[in-house]
Amino acid sequence: MEYRYLGKTGTKVSAFALGGSSFGSRASEDESIKIIDEALDFGINLIDTSNIYGKGESERIIGKAIKNKRQSVIVASKFGAEAADKINQNGASRGWIRTAVEQSLLRLQTDYIDLYQLHLPFEFVAYEEILVTLNDLVKEGKIHHIGTSNHLGWQIVHAQNSSDRFHIQRFVSEQTPYSMINRRMEFELAEIAKLYDLSLFVYSPLSGGLLTGKYKAGQAAQSGSRAAALKGYADTLDPELAENEYKFKVIEKLQQLANEVGISLADMAIAFTQSHPFVTSTLWGPRTIGQLQAYISGSKVKLDTNVLDAIDAINPPGKRIDDKEQSWNPEWMSTERRRR
Repeated sequence: MEYRYLGKTGTKVSAFALGGSSFGSRASEDESIKIIDEALDFGINLIDTSNIYGKGESERIIGKAIKNKRQSVIVASKFGAEAADKINQNGASRGWIRTAVEQSLLRLQTDYIDLYQLHLPFEFVAYEEILVTLNDLVKEGKIHHIGTSNHLGWQIVHAQNSSDRFHIQRFVSEQTPYSMINRRMEFELAEIAKLYDLSLFVYSPLSGGLLTGKYKAGQAAQSGSRAAALKGYADTLDPELAENEYKFKVIEKLQQLANEVGISLADMAIAFTQSHPFVTSTLWGPRTIGQLQAYISGSKVKLDTNVLDAIDAINPPGKRIDDKEQSWNPEWMSTERRRR
């Protein structure tokens, strides 16, 4: 396992990280703990979760699994994407951040969280308000480092400027989607990461399962697949929709390239994310031990320049094929805001 620095913090994290979004929801507690144990044995030292995954069960399960290994595990959690059904019990206000971190610490059975991340940007909360609160939590030892998730480049720049202006903690990482068919990260975020010494943690390297090789344009998704289970709910995964034809044609070209190279499409997709010099860790989100083992078996695949050039020819750098893959919808894109 290769280990890389988390920004300029001096902390080292594994090139592959374990995502806990399935723990306590799509993966049972027993299966989740097996996944965590095997990932740690493989050399992964970074586990990423959120207070909303499994309605808190993900944090609880992770806490149970690493209780006797806490010093050797970098725990990353997130806040700010909670359901908005209760006033002042969600988002990024000073009061809620303090409540959220205390709840996460209890579930994780730990005194500190190594990396605490703002899950989504917020238009109606000033970054200095968020950063001052997080800065206080760092001083108190409840969190060690802070990061962002699903942020746009200008938002990161604004946040960094706020940190500099008030001489408080800086965000040291950004978590963002990145795959062979969603290369938007390269358009702006990669250079911003270079400018501010940010670590980039990339998730959804298989684009929600589209890059597993299971699907073909115009053909019904296989029974038991994620696309079949979400048919009618997740249009981006449906190979039968005419609007997705171009995307699945691109995926077929990528599959042909993988066949020529002699590797699976999934292995090529994972290796692709590791080829970018500014990517610190690629997040794996297995829901079964078999999926984790598949990730592990393909983790040694490296793509040479010729293969990377061929991928560029199929889907150019910086391009996101399907804008529906946007991981969050900013407030300013709402109908009300656009009609004022």
